[in-house]
Amino acid sequence: MSGWLILLVLVALGLGALHLLGARGALLQLGGAALLFGAAGYAVQGRPSLAGSPATAASKAAPLPLTNLRHAFYGNFTASEHWLLISESYARRGATADAAGVLRSAIRAHPRDSALWVGLGNALIDHAGMLTPAAELAFARAAELAPDHPAAPFFLGLARARSGDKAGALALWDEVLASAPADASWRPLVEDAAAALR
Repeated sequence: MSGWLILLVLVALGLGALHLLGARGALLQLGGAALLFGAAGYAVQGRPSLAGSPATAASKAAPLPLTNLRHAFYGNFTASEHWLLISESYARRGATADAAGVLRSAIRAHPRDSALWVGLGNALIDHAGMLTPAAELAFARAAELAPDHPAAPFFLGLARARSGDKAGALALWDEVLASAPADASWRPLVEDAAAALR
């Protein structure tokens, strides 16, 4: 059965249902006009030959658990820790929009906290399932606030790796390692990440 025939059957069924529900006179005419208006819109823009492709929640990658990685760079006891833990708990439950929203609120209160900006970048990536301009901006702001701290370039590299940009991730991590002290506690973490990606 073609799409046009199905459309006509649906319009007829709609008019029949309105009649059975007691619509008469002007009310039935108004209902018929609404159905025909919808049918006209479909006739102009509808493409019944296109295959359906419903979006599924499974198509988006699950958020990465980043708490331990974050602690490796910032430690466990920072001024922003409670905000980040709340955000990460939302992300673990799949509420990625709420996770990002918590950090936006935190940044309004503490706009110069680079850890919050890194957290926002990570939350935005979890929400979108890939690196976005907004997430890149969050990482850039974190790097601007703490230019010598390795967390922003490391997590930006991780975001690039998650988005399929292996070369971009390795370039960032190599830069981090080139300037890292030999005894930095987080250095093995970056080395392992770069080795795994290679």
